[in-house]
Amino acid sequence: METDRIILRPWHDSDAEALFKHASDSDVGPRAGWPPHQSIEESLKIIRTIFHGDTIWAIEWKETGEPIGSIGYFKYGESNIEIGENDAEIGYWIAKPFWNMGICTEALQLIIEHCFNEKHIDVIWSDFFIDNPASGRVMEKCGFKETGKMHYCRHLYGGNDRPVKIMKLSK
Repeated sequence: METDRIILRPWHDSDAEALFKHASDSDVGPRAGWPPHQSIEESLKIIRTIFHGDTIWAIEWKETGEPIGSIGYFKYGESNIEIGENDAEIGYWIAKPFWNMGICTEALQLIIEHCFNEKHIDVIWSDFFIDNPASGRVMEKCGFKETGKMHYCRHLYGGNDRPVKIMKLSK
């Protein structure tokens, strides 16, 4: 999947150094619910354990070939929130030097098309910490609507103290 600026592709072990460069930034991970990475080895472990499979992709900046973020979806039973059996929950993050460039919006639009057209997902859900409204704006630009629901994702970094707002997109 790609646009003029980005390619969504699988993560590779060789991406560990680039992942660490961006994921060690204390302004990045906590906004998405995970602690900053502490080493290249930790980033490699994340690639091998969390960023594997066919539902999560590196966001590669075409200009450099470097991964600058990640996007993916969770199926029923894997989600942070209650979703239907044929639904998915989307999550994403982007490296700080690439904030406010519309890259997450581009990546999210690609995943929406993939989920609805290729995977025949019924409803796509997402959530964002209320202290990270930029993530919510990305969702709104892609057509997500507020559900009026908020909750705490206790297993996420900072999730005990920071509520998330739940958004929804139907076909």
